[in-house]
Amino acid sequence: MGHPPFTDSLADPSRHFSQSYAEARRQFIQASAQAGLSVQSHPHPLPGRDGEPLAMDVALQGAFDAPALLIVSSACHGVEGYCGSGVQVAMLRDRAWHDAVADAGVAVLYVHALNPYGFSWWRRTTHENVDLNRNFHDFSQPLPANAAYERIASLVVPDTWPPSAEMQAAFNRLVTEQGQQAVQHAITSGQHTHPDGLFYSGRSATWSHESLRRVLRDHGRRCQRLGWIDVHTGLGPLGVGERIFACRDDAAALERARRWWGPGLTSIYDGSSTSARLTGMMWLAAYEECPQAEYTGIALEYGTVPILDLIDAMRADQWLQNHPSASPEQRAAIKLRLRDAFYVDTPSWKLQVLQQAFEAGLQTLAGLRQP
Repeated sequence: MGHPPFTDSLADPSRHFSQSYAEARRQFIQASAQAGLSVQSHPHPLPGRDGEPLAMDVALQGAFDAPALLIVSSACHGVEGYCGSGVQVAMLRDRAWHDAVADAGVAVLYVHALNPYGFSWWRRTTHENVDLNRNFHDFSQPLPANAAYERIASLVVPDTWPPSAEMQAAFNRLVTEQGQQAVQHAITSGQHTHPDGLFYSGRSATWSHESLRRVLRDHGRRCQRLGWIDVHTGLGPLGVGERIFACRDDAAALERARRWWGPGLTSIYDGSSTSARLTGMMWLAAYEECPQAEYTGIALEYGTVPILDLIDAMRADQWLQNHPSASPEQRAAIKLRLRDAFYVDTPSWKLQVLQQAFEAGLQTLAGLRQP
């Protein structure tokens, strides 16, 4: 398969990206209609920041019973949906992409706003304050412990923001003594004991968790081969789309993924990824809900700001969530900082995002078309 130029999308990349969840949803629905696709909506029980309705919206391109299915999803982590939605809208509008999909004989399922609440309200978490990509556990069984988070929880989300000089010095000392990577792992790998803390994994399935499982059952049980590109932002160098292995720790699947997406594909299992090793990952639901399919997936993670700046933005946002009486001025500043930590609102960054998304998409189509 060749590499089409995607001139439809890349000539003006910014037009596919939005400034609010409501605008992003409107663009997705309009682009789906222009592509001749119907949208199935799973309404969220709560309203958005501006009173708008929220939903996980799904559009299928190609045959319902196609032997190979590619899922392209956005907003697992709410505010990261600005990037993922732009990718989906660009794909829906691009004739070269549609031609490549038809040529491969693959169906594409666009899942817009896995976590519409976080998207609208500028949060990474769901309305339950849960990190969706840490929430896929068997909750009838004992949940994994994170003793490292327990020890530092009060430093991660302090009682005041900005933190007192003493608290910030203690946090900085923690990073110096333990190392940035160890602190990142302790904070980000997931925890079940502090519902008002960072990367809370929950003690039951969230609305987004249950809704995604329904989507997988509805659309993923007829294919023989299933690919998944889940778009994320935050980690890594500015504008670089890291392809992070999103399967079980399985050697055959890793080898297949590296055939598809190249030797630069990283993995949380061998320490090559910028991401810490996680528990309760969302993508593992593919094995449970689509057991007949050979599954291969990646998280396509675009870099934004340095990791400690990213963590600080999340610390501030969680403090704000815990202190709803904060002043409007402080609320606005914290929210803008969080959005900017996960969405680089510049034409050059958006062009990088789309170029790499189309490349990864074409590689996935080539992998899926092989029996």
